[in-house]
This record gives sequence, structure tokens and C-alpha cells, in this order.
Amino acid sequence: MKETAYWSWFIIAGIVMFVLLGLHMAVMHLTGFLQLFNPAGGEAIAWENVVYRGRNMFFTVTYIILLGAALYHGFYGLRTILFELGLKGQAERSLTVLLWIVGIILFCIGTYAAIAARSLQTVL
Repeated sequence: MKETAYWSWFIIAGIVMFVLLGLHMAVMHLTGFLQLFNPAGGEAIAWENVVYRGRNMFFTVTYIILLGAALYHGFYGLRTILFELGLKGQAERSLTVLLWIVGIILFCIGTYAAIAARSLQTVL
């Protein structure tokens, strides 16, 4: 029963990544069609557009959500692959704990970076 819940979260994380990466592709690579998040015009990587997105709380939140979804999806997939190697008992539990610890550390670092980037943009 517990594995079914983990698998469901894996699928949900994949859907979240699909939506948010689709938004990223639209904003960054379809600037000719979609100028909504690039008010200065021109390229999406123009400094004025980067500052605009950096000040926008929507992007900070979506970056953090995308980070969490990608970490969960990736580490759960890696865990599943490694479990198929035939690990048993204590090795499975140790691997699960290790992946959780690494995932939480990476999530904290990435969240700090997203919030720090937003804070820097509000100063400019």
C-alpha cells in the first residue's frame, strides 16, 4: 500500500514537471509568439526580462515546485532502479534514507538559491 502512494506521487511529480517545463519552454524559447513574461521585448535572456521574472513571485514559487518535483521524481526513479538489482532489507532501507537525506539537502540549497535570487532582484 505504501509503495502505491509513492508511485502515485511519482506520477504526479512527472505531470507537474511536464506542465512547468512546458511553461519554461514557452517563456524561454517561444519569445516570438509569447511576450507575456518578457515585457522588455527581444530575447528572453535580455537583462530587463531576467530582472522582471526575478522580481515576479510566480517564478520563484514555480522554480521551487519544479525543484521539488524533479528531485522526488528523479530520486524515486533511481531508488526503483536500484531496488531491481535485488537489494534486500537493510540495504533498501539504508538506500532510501540516503536518497531522502541527499534530496532534502539539495532541495534546501535550491530553495535558498531561488529565494536569494528573488531578493537580489528586488534590490536592483
